[in-house]
Amino acid sequence: MDVRDVMNALDAELICGEENLDTEVHEACGSDMMSDVLAYVKDQAVLLTGLVNIQTVRTADMMDMVCIVFVRGKTPDEDMIALAKRRGMVLLRTTHRMFTACGLLWEKGLRGGKSD
Repeated sequence: MDVRDVMNALDAELICGEENLDTEVHEACGSDMMSDVLAYVKDQAVLLTGLVNIQTVRTADMMDMVCIVFVRGKTPDEDMIALAKRRGMVLLRTTHRMFTACGLLWEKGLRGGKSD
């Protein structure tokens, strides 16, 4: 699956990162707690979250994630978008709630990967 597949599966709007939509992704996680992402997430390429602050992009960058999907129609501000662009990340927005978005991606074969 690539990021474009994630976007299509979630009926998501592209915020930035069009040049990276063909990036392959194999694992994802969903969390609004960036401390949990830092502590427990390993090898995921996609972060689904409703947390809209600059720490979200910084955390995803530290974990080498390539795509952040903002759920519940949340919209990142211009500082977040600018940082994501500098770091080569794709930002997407979907109106789905996190549970539904994770389920839709699971149905398409995207898994959660390791958490240990």
